[in-house]
Amino acid sequence: MPKMKSKGSAKKRFRVTASGKVKFKPAQKGHRLMQKPKSAKRKARGTFTMEKGDAQKVLQSFLPYAGAKTISTKKKTGPAKKAAAAKAKKGAE
Repeated sequence: MPKMKSKGSAKKRFRVTASGKVKFKPAQKGHRLMQKPKSAKRKARGTFTMEKGDAQKVLQSFLPYAGAKTISTKKKTGPAKKAAAAKAKKGAE
C-alpha cells in the first residue's frame, strides 16, 4: 500500500504536543491591523489548543504521520475512580 501524504499547508499551521494535542495560531493577525479593534488583536495572541473533535480530523486526514497518540472522545476512568467505586460497593454490602 502506498504511503499517505501529509498536507503541506497543515504542516505549516499546526503543531502536535507530546500529549497529542494540536496547537494552532488564531487567524486575523496578518495584515490591516490598524483597522481591527485592540481587543481582537489581543485575543489573537499566542497559540491555542484545538478541541478534540477538530484535532482528530486534522491528525487523521492532514497529518497522518504526526506521531501523536490517537485522541479518544470517550471519558477515561482511572484507577482512583475504580478504587472509589469498589469501596462504595463494599460499604453498601
